[in-house]
Formats: sequence, C-alpha cells, structure tokens
Amino acid sequence: MLLRSAGLGLGSLAFYAGMLLLAALGVRDVLFGAEENRCSMSYMFELPEYQKIGLPKKLARRYPAYELYLYGEGVYAEEHKLFPLTGIPVLFLPGNAGSYKQVRSVGSIALRKAENIDYKYHFDFFSVNFNEELVALYGGSLQKQTKFVHECIKIILKLYKGQEFAPKSVAIIGHSMGGLVARALITLKNFKQDLINLLITQATPHVAPVMPLDHFITDFYLTVNNYWILNAGHINLTTLSIAGGFRDYQVRSGLTFLPKLSHHTRALSVVSSAVPKTWVSTDHLSIVWCKQLQLATVRAFFDLIDADTKQITQNPKKKLSVLNHHFIRHPAKHFEESPVIISDLTGTSRWVPVEVSKWTYVAYNESDKIYFTFPLANHRKTYTHVYCQSTMLDTDSWVFGCANSTSMCQQGVDLSWKTELLPTIKSLTLRLQDYPSLSHLIVHVPSVHGSKFIVECEFFKKETRSVQLPVTHLFSFGLSSRKVTLNASGLFYNVELLNFRQIYQAFKINVVSKCSGVKAFTEEVTSIYKLHIPWSYEDSLTIAQVPSNTEIPVKLHIAQPDSDNQVASLRMYTSSDCDYEVTVKTSFPQILGQVVRFHGGALPAYVISSTLLAYGGQLHSLLSTGHCLEYVTMLDKEAKPYKVDPFVIMIKFLLGYKWFKELWDLFLLPELDAIVLTSQSMCFPLISLILFLFGTCIAYWGGLLSSASLRLLSSLWLVLKRTSELPQDTKTASLDLPCLTAVLVIVTWTTCGALAILLTYLYYVFKIVHLQASLTAFKNDPTLNSKYSKNEKKTAHHKDSRGHRLCLSASDTEDSLNMHSTVMNVFTWIVVLSTPSLVYWFKNLRYSFKLNPDPCRPLAVILIPTMVILGNTHTASIKSRAVPLFRVLNCHLHPACPPWPFTDRHRD
Repeated sequence: MLLRSAGLGLGSLAFYAGMLLLAALGVRDVLFGAEENRCSMSYMFELPEYQKIGLPKKLARRYPAYELYLYGEGVYAEEHKLFPLTGIPVLFLPGNAGSYKQVRSVGSIALRKAENIDYKYHFDFFSVNFNEELVALYGGSLQKQTKFVHECIKIILKLYKGQEFAPKSVAIIGHSMGGLVARALITLKNFKQDLINLLITQATPHVAPVMPLDHFITDFYLTVNNYWILNAGHINLTTLSIAGGFRDYQVRSGLTFLPKLSHHTRALSVVSSAVPKTWVSTDHLSIVWCKQLQLATVRAFFDLIDADTKQITQNPKKKLSVLNHHFIRHPAKHFEESPVIISDLTGTSRWVPVEVSKWTYVAYNESDKIYFTFPLANHRKTYTHVYCQSTMLDTDSWVFGCANSTSMCQQGVDLSWKTELLPTIKSLTLRLQDYPSLSHLIVHVPSVHGSKFIVECEFFKKETRSVQLPVTHLFSFGLSSRKVTLNASGLFYNVELLNFRQIYQAFKINVVSKCSGVKAFTEEVTSIYKLHIPWSYEDSLTIAQVPSNTEIPVKLHIAQPDSDNQVASLRMYTSSDCDYEVTVKTSFPQILGQVVRFHGGALPAYVISSTLLAYGGQLHSLLSTGHCLEYVTMLDKEAKPYKVDPFVIMIKFLLGYKWFKELWDLFLLPELDAIVLTSQSMCFPLISLILFLFGTCIAYWGGLLSSASLRLLSSLWLVLKRTSELPQDTKTASLDLPCLTAVLVIVTWTTCGALAILLTYLYYVFKIVHLQASLTAFKNDPTLNSKYSKNEKKTAHHKDSRGHRLCLSASDTEDSLNMHSTVMNVFTWIVVLSTPSLVYWFKNLRYSFKLNPDPCRPLAVILIPTMVILGNTHTASIKSRAVPLFRVLNCHLHPACPPWPFTDRHRD
C-alpha cells in the first residue's frame, strides 16, 4: 500500500532504492569501516574522589550550573582536602555533553607515575562541570563557558598561594569543544596569556563546527580562528591537537588540525594512530580513557617539568621538543633536553668487524656487550643508505658513528637519536653522504640474560628499495587494480603511491607475503606496513604475521596542499625470507564513506531544497491544472539538480567580485558552502550532484515514512473519535487563530523558541491527522460517500448560508492533504534542527526559565503565524483567489488555452 501510494514507476522506485543503498554503504563505512577498538582501558587503583572547590558567592550566582572539582584517589585525596596545594595544576575541560569525571583516566595515571618517583613531582588535576551542555549543537553558552574557565584559572592559582614553588600558570587538557573553549580564552579582553603554559586538545574541531546549527556557533568559531590568525605572532601558547582517526565518526580528524601559519610554529596536530607507543585509532569518547594515549600524555607532562621551578617549563623550545618526542617521532630513548651526542665506548666489551653488506645477529644470554663495526669506505662506493633494526626495545643507545680509521673507537657519535620506534622493532635509516666524516658504523649489543632479540643491518641503493605504484582511477570502481612485486632480500621497502592526494580518493591495498626461509616457519615473524602521509601527521600502522594476506584501507584526513609536492607512501618493514606482492584498487564503499564523512552535515540542506522544489511544483500544478499530485510523485518530477547547481555556481562566481560580496554581506546572508569547501580543499565537481541525489533520496523515503505515519495516526484518531464529514475551508479568520498565535509567541519570548516551534509543529500535525482521518472516513463510509456525491454538485465551491465557509469536495481535501504533507516534511526538519536548543533549555530549566541567548526565537516569531495560517488553509481558497488571475495571464500568453475546470467532473 505504501509503495502503491507513491504513484511512481518501477524505474523511479529502483532509482531511489539504489540511492538509499549507496547512502547506506557510505554511512556503514563511516560507522563500522574503521579498525576495531584496540585501546586498553585505564583503571583506577583506588576509589576516585571529586572534591568540589568552593566558588565565590557572586561567581556561583552568575554561573549556577557550573562547578569546579579537584580529582584525587585514596591517600592523596585525603591529604589534599586541606589547602593549599603543592603540585602542578592541570585543568581538564569536558566537551559536548561531557562529564567532569572524564578527568579520572589521565589523573589516575599521573598519580601512579608520581608514586613511582616518590612524589618528587606531582600534578593536581582539576575538572570543570559544564552541566553536560550540548555546546557542539547549541553555541549560546560557549562564551559563558569561556568566561567561567577564566575565573576557574584564577581560583586554582589562589589555592597555591604562599607555597615555595607556587605556579603562575596552568596546563589545560580540553576534550572536544572544551579544547575550543580553551583557545577562546585568548580572545577575552582581560585575559593574560601567561595564565596558560600548555594546551592539549583531544578530538577538538578547531577548523569549523561539525554541525553549524545556529549563528552563535559560527560566530564563536569566526571570532576564535580570526583572532588566532591575526595575532599568531603574539600568541606564545604551545598547543597540541590530537585527533581520533577514522574511529571517531563524530569529529572527523581533518577538523582537528590547527592552521599552519608561517609565523606561528608552536602548534602541533597529530592523529592518534600516528602517536608513538599508541598507534591506535580512538573514537570520540575513548580518546579520554585510552590507556596508550594517556600514558603518552602523562610521560610528556613529567618531561616538561623544570627542575628549578618544579613547574612546567616556560621554555617554548623544550615544550615543542617534548611534544615531538612523545607524539610525533619517538627515538626509543628517554627524553633529554640537551642530549649527549658524543659517547664513550669503553668498558669490558668485544669488538667484532663486519665486512658484509647484509648482516643478522641473534642475541641470547650474552655475558659481555659486543660492538659490531661496519667499515663505510667500501660501502660508500656501492650503496647510498644503511638500514638497521633491532627487536630489543630498550632505551639505551645502540648505533654509533666512528671517525677513526681503525676498527675500534674510544668515542663515537650517538646516532640512536635518529631511531624510529615501531611496535615490534626500532629502526634506523641513514643516508651515507650525510655523514662523510664517519669511517665506521658501530652497532652495540648489550649483555642480556634470559632474553632473546635480533639485530639486523643492510646497505642498499635507494632506487632498489623505492618502488612507484600509481593508484587506480576514482571511477574504476574497484574493477581494475595495479600491483608491484618485491623480491626477497630486503628489510625495508618504500612504495610510493603516485597521484594519491585528495580526500575523496579511497583504496584497498592488499599485501600478500610468501615466505621460503626456515625462519618463517619455525618462528613468529612479523612485518609492519606503515602508511606515511608526509604533509600531515596522520600515519597508520598495520602489523601482520607472515606469510599472510593483509588488507589495508587507504584514505586521507587532509588533502595535499597545492604547494606540497611530496608523495604518500607505504613503508614496509619486511622479512628478508619473504616475497611481497602489493596490489592497489579503488574502494567504492570507502569513497561513499568519505563523501558522508566530509559532507554529511550538508545533507539536511539538500533534503529541504528538494522538498521545497516539490512544494513549488505542487503550487504550480494547483494553479495551472486545479489539483496537485502527492508529495513523492511531485518530488520525483521536480527535484532536479539542474534547478539548483547552476544557481549555486553563478552565486559562487559573483562572490568573487568585491561589489557583489559587499551586497551579499549587506543583506546578512551566510557564507556560501561551496566557497568554504573550496577553501578547505574539499570541493570537487561531482560532490554537489552526489549530495543532491542523496538529499532527494532521503526526502523521498522520508516522505513515504511520514505518509505511513499519518495514516497510522489517522487510524488511531478514527478509533478514538469518529469523523462524520469533510472539513470546511474558513474564508474569514476566527478569533481562535490570533489567540493561538499570540499564545505561541508569548511562549517564544518567555521560554524557548524551539519549544514554541515544537508546539506549533504538533498543532500542525494535529490538523493534518484530522484532515487525513476525515478523508479516510469519507472514502470508507459508503453511505456518507453516496450522500456527499449527490449533493456535491450543489454545494461544492459555494458559500454556505452565512457566507463564511467553503464546503470542500473529496478531491479538494485530498489536494490539501498532499500540500500539507509536503509542508510538514519541511517543518519536521526545522524541528529536528532546533531540538538541541530545546534540550539545552530543558536541562537548565531549574536555573533559568528563559533561554538566553535563543537562536530559534527570530525563526519562531516568523514561523508561528505562518504555520498557523497554513494549517487552516485549504486548496479550495487558493484556487478561488489565485487561479482566476493565473488563468487570465496564462490565456494572454496562450490564446488557445482550455476552459478552467471549475468542477471535479472537468478534471477527469
């Protein structure tokens, strides 16, 4: 019955079913296409306690919904109930609907770390309770939160007053929108930058809001980002932004990258999958409790401590060095602010010369440390690079350079700082021409007892280990592939992925390893495949046992900048006993996932535009033929991309002219989405068409769903109350409508605009359900149907005895129902998009009866009278007033026009 009511052919139905399937594939890739959650849970070893910090009465009255807490456990919590404090203050800011209790993961790990060093240093973790506000969807409280955090910082620093090493600033960890609030502190008029010494944000959308549902959010973003851009040279705050990767479907990682400015070098942005010792993607919530990531954060905090002040260092170079060490490239050594480059190579040891170009050593129960020396003179003539790796993941130096001509050195240059730590190995690659003064390369094997590890080195030419693999075309749809074979012999290969630079490109890479050596079958041998994106820190690692067939999803968070000519690559840390075959092919589901991930927020606009096109078609049909088709039928007929895209292209072109841009801003019109997408390298020619088709598909199936819902509600209505006649169209307004409008407007001004919109929507739905019930009862009652048919000719379209009403025919009622259903579909989206304001108002009802500021109030004032009037308007009155004029104009243009079908008999 539902499909029959759509009035469409099988071709159209198949088209919309196909579009729904494509959209579902894209959504599925976003929600379930990422790796499984490999984060370890962080646990508390003692009962967590949250000590509420007393606020001044004036501040508590100004911010009744907000609170400040100090986190503690066990003995620490008991000891610190008496102020003042003696540690290093860190303030945690929760994000959208976030809890102040989310501080417990990083706070507990930091407490355990302090215990391990006998509390030589320790951190005091504070957390702000923002009442779990939906600030990502309602921006009216962002400025209020920012001002409250400013006051909290001043209160926190007062708690250390009188201490020998009292802090003058705090470090801030901001999750989600909490990170943006922290950045907004800099924009406050009376805020001193020295109050913050470090900012770490977790899954914070810095670039733009995920869903810009109100102008308060967009204005807040504009204020913060413009201030940071214009004053970048004067902002001394070291900032680290951590993204969750593809598991975080709420905030895509591209939004978390801080803008790279030539004169602002104190900002780092990284995806959690690229963080050393973490190497996992996190979802939006697990990023605050992921043990691997919190361990890296706490290690960085302790390395940032200045031994003289016992607070976080004020040296910006040291801050960046520590953050690079723990979050960008870990050299498998403990952090040293001034590392010792020259090391003494003395003590009881054996010196073993190695002349071969490829060398492997298995260490097990070594009683003495061994230095293996590789003379470089002969190797320089044949090879360009040397590569070494070790499965011993200790933090001692293990590779040195010697400038002596003999095979033994008293001192060597510590090259271990060039090491890169990976999950199962630490590796080092050196270009020989960068070290012309070195005569020998020295690999140190320490004395070990009971542990076994493998050290391997090889010399190679770069061109033998670097392979180019062009990616397949976007529109190959996975039907074609390209492959390259790597023969057994090397420990490291670099496969360059040519032409891979755009966010809408997505591929599957299959790596098949076939092993022939004895080692591969007698021991566990692993290979590491690292997808390296040189223009942003979004690398990801895959570990595979060999032999195996490993599938690697490949897509980008950030498109390659126009000024960057580097090439993305797959770095393969391989086994010398195996051959590898690398195959790349386009992944169509992942491409759809990228479309949804990057542009899904724009779909409501496309849905509404398609619905409005259908409504315009209904109005035109009503005025030209006297009746209108059902919503889904008219949607299929009228919702065409060529009715929208040319207009957008023209506006985008004209906005390039200054006079048109000034005129556009004069009318307070929002910035065109296409221009924003272009500035973020997210716009490509087909995206608007794809989004329009997806939007029309959602509008179509949403229309079928709303139609089915109306039929269900009308059936329930008929069960509760029997409707005996069709409604009548009121030509003169009664007092009920102005009173209803006035009441709803009063609700808007005294409470919340979204509440008034919801009440208006319920009233409108009630009118449509009543209309549907009347029509259903009329069609299902043979007696009423026969009686009405006999009297229809006499009464249809004529005034009653009082001259105030028009008696509606069954066809007029059906036309009215079709048009009201279309309006209801638009209205439904307005209600959905205004819901966050309603939720925010309801949660804060005990603090304030009126929502202020209210983004929905202006809309509600316009929408309420409009919808009240529309809800009491039928097509009969529209035809009686507008059609004669339309027909006169139409007949002047077309003299052979047929007579107007004033009765339903002429329709047939």
